[in-house]
Amino acid sequence: MLMNQAKRQTILVVDDVSTNIDILVGLLSDRYKVKAAKNGEKALAIARSANPPDLILLDVVMPDLDGYEVCRQLKEDPDTAVIPVIFVTSLNEEEDEEKGLKLGAVDYITKPFRAAIVLARIENHLKLKSYQDLLRHQSTMDGLTGLPNRRAFDELLAHEWRRGARLESPLSLILMDIDHFKQYNDHYGHLAGDECLRQVGKALASVGRSIDFVGRYGGEEFVCVLPHTDADGALNVAARLQSAVGSLGIAHNHSSASDKVTVSLGVATSIPDQKTSPEDLIEDADRMLYKAKEDGRNCARSLASA
Repeated sequence: MLMNQAKRQTILVVDDVSTNIDILVGLLSDRYKVKAAKNGEKALAIARSANPPDLILLDVVMPDLDGYEVCRQLKEDPDTAVIPVIFVTSLNEEEDEEKGLKLGAVDYITKPFRAAIVLARIENHLKLKSYQDLLRHQSTMDGLTGLPNRRAFDELLAHEWRRGARLESPLSLILMDIDHFKQYNDHYGHLAGDECLRQVGKALASVGRSIDFVGRYGGEEFVCVLPHTDADGALNVAARLQSAVGSLGIAHNHSSASDKVTVSLGVATSIPDQKTSPEDLIEDADRMLYKAKEDGRNCARSLASA
């Protein structure tokens, strides 16, 4: 029985000859979602999009950007380096295959090819990628809250910074700290503290769009990354995050901010470029978080409102 279309892995076929694309699409479309590109620039654009392919079948001989150059750019870009590339080409000399593999391709198939061999190799490489993706996912999850951890945040922020720089699009960051969490732990105990972290994490994760990121920054701190979001939009999200935590109604009789568990939030926004870095955005958000605590906690502060 075939997988549901939404769960199918995606293969990008890159070839400047329509007939070759049609052959591969016909071979693969029953098992996979298939995208096609007739030149290297289009292939790179699809690979760098919000929904990149799981594997790329790449011809070598193409006008402008040939397959070797496309592969080189894919492997040099941290956002696309993990996508496996299989060359499918009429170039059948040993040095051609060696060049492709040295550039980072996982396989090299020469034309004319046998359909069964192509399908078997694709299946093997997709299984390996799924396993590697699972390992990466497990290594980037916080065991207590089930949210992405600091490593996942660092990787995601770097990715969104590069994308924001390409698109000249604003990127916003919110740092959040549970108010007087040490006092909560001291009074209610560490088991209650762990449960509080889980509930707060779940509440924060319920806010926002599918493209937004909420993770555990460390200890009682959480973080939210908002792609394509300006300062006003980020402050609006911060208010919703604050409200979501307040709505939990978790008693905290040892907080000066409220008799319930609350959060303080620092908001920063930037349009990424080559002169600044993700660390600058983190520093700005951290400075605003400190100001929120100075102003009595249970509030949000941003550079726009400071």
